[in-house]
Amino acid sequence: MNATAPAPTPATRALSWCLHLLVVGLLALAAVRAVTDGRPHAAPTLAGAAGCALVYAAGPLLPRIHGDRRAAAWWLAAVGAAWLVLLALSADGVWVAFPLYFLQLHLLPRRAGLAAVAATAGAAIAAFAAHQGAFSAAMAIGPALGAAVAVAVVWGYQALYRESERRRHLIEELTATRADLAEAQHTAGVLAERERLAREIHDTLAQGLSSIQLLLRAAERTLPAGADSAARHVGQARQAAVDSLAEARRFVAALAPPALEGSTLPDALERLCATTGTRHRLTARFRPAGAPPALPTAHEVALLRIAQSALANTVRHAGATAVEVTLGRRDDEAVLTVVDDGAGFDPGLLPAPDPETGGFGLAAMHARIRALGGTLTVDSAAGHGTTLTARLPLTQPPTAGTETTSAETETETAR
Repeated sequence: MNATAPAPTPATRALSWCLHLLVVGLLALAAVRAVTDGRPHAAPTLAGAAGCALVYAAGPLLPRIHGDRRAAAWWLAAVGAAWLVLLALSADGVWVAFPLYFLQLHLLPRRAGLAAVAATAGAAIAAFAAHQGAFSAAMAIGPALGAAVAVAVVWGYQALYRESERRRHLIEELTATRADLAEAQHTAGVLAERERLAREIHDTLAQGLSSIQLLLRAAERTLPAGADSAARHVGQARQAAVDSLAEARRFVAALAPPALEGSTLPDALERLCATTGTRHRLTARFRPAGAPPALPTAHEVALLRIAQSALANTVRHAGATAVEVTLGRRDDEAVLTVVDDGAGFDPGLLPAPDPETGGFGLAAMHARIRALGGTLTVDSAAGHGTTLTARLPLTQPPTAGTETTSAETETETAR
């Protein structure tokens, strides 16, 4: 009920209601006994009990009583004054002293609460002795014992509350520490996996591509002087091995793809289409749809990888003569579209991925786009070509960085 009081809980609210009921019950008892016993001051006693009840009821209803210790002290003084009037009229008012002890100890500072409890107990003892016309030790035992019990209960509750608060803060710190530890373990696991994949790429793909490059260069030197067409194909194959080796080394260094280094995503897509059209019997062209959207690096990497994978699938499986790559913006999304005029397929009848024959492309593209909060749709039918659409939000999700890097590495490893 004051600024420094413990925050209400279901248990404390239940105790408060019990205290309210106790005060009302004791006041009602005093009023009923005054009326039923035919005492000379029955009417004033009834009025005094009613007035005390009204003053007491004002406390829980006034907002200031709950947050201002000074206002609570004034309210306690008013309740005490009304109680003293009732005590002067009826000896039964002495029983109301017991709940008053709890109120005083709860609402007042410790020293002031003890002083108020002592004064209340003294008033109860003196009034009871006055009504009886004599004083005995037994008259002091009841109020004094009630005051001692109230002090022990309230101070014990406050000590338990402080201990409970310390435990709650400790639990919150342990929970936060556990969350930090789990995050650190997750980060360590991701870094360890990235390091493992980097080693695998370096020791297998990168070394193999380097050997292919050297062998093709040696074959290029030994070709007859008139074998221009074969020399051109060998040169293109060697360039493809050089590019793939650069990609593998870039993954090992955990940097952006070389195609994006020093250039924009539209430029990289245009070079990708030009390279695809040069190396294969396919007309591949890039068409920007409006101004290129500004994207985080992770988004650009993902869209470039999806375009590379989609064009590779078109070359290997579609039997297409033309393919068009489009990059644009719709609302708050960057949209990449790859459309070919190939044989098409039924997206619901895709074969299961196989380490020998492949089939990981679409699954890898879906994983990559989901890691960045985007969507990937494939629209195709037999004999009607294929349209692949990738949509990414223009802002990068807070947790996307680590997931995207992992998805990139997994995709390139699968490919």
